[in-house]
Amino acid sequence: MAKLSLPGLPFEKIAALSRVHRIAICAGTFLLLGGAFFYFFYMPKAGRIDELKKDYDGLQVKLTKARAAAKDLDKYEKQFKEAQANFRLALQVLPDKKEIPSLLESISQSGIRSGLEFLLFKPEKGVSKGFYAEIPVKIQVRGGYHNLAMFFDQVARLSRIVNISNIKIKGSKDSKKAERHLEASCVATTFQFVEGAQKSK
Repeated sequence: MAKLSLPGLPFEKIAALSRVHRIAICAGTFLLLGGAFFYFFYMPKAGRIDELKKDYDGLQVKLTKARAAAKDLDKYEKQFKEAQANFRLALQVLPDKKEIPSLLESISQSGIRSGLEFLLFKPEKGVSKGFYAEIPVKIQVRGGYHNLAMFFDQVARLSRIVNISNIKIKGSKDSKKAERHLEASCVATTFQFVEGAQKSK
């Protein structure tokens, strides 16, 4: 079997060259090897390093936003708990449908106890506002100034919410007592909790 003979390096020829040529050959070899290393090894890894750096910067931004959101989360949870407490408190002062007649009776009795004469007491149709409804009541009464003040004060002290609006007052002469009285008209608005409004959401 024939042996393959590999060509040897021409050291004799290189040795015969001048020093400048030998330095040039060494420098060229170094540059060739350095260029191969840069192209085949460094450049791919440098590109990967740039990608990883961009990913890292992106994760840093997300982390900063997440930390800021975590701080806001505590604030929002506190606000949510406060809103829940206020909602439960509101439900306590909102009567349901069964309590509306007794509430209207309480308003009427407040006027009678204050010494007022009712000329009109007319509950209107309720207006839906979501989980509650507004029930306006048109009221017209006759009596003295202090009687009116006492009536409004008693209504304000009721356990349920009643808003008095559109108050109009004018002078009126009572034919029975021949005294000067006031005749007042207003709208007393109460609020009713709408059953099933929470379930429908």
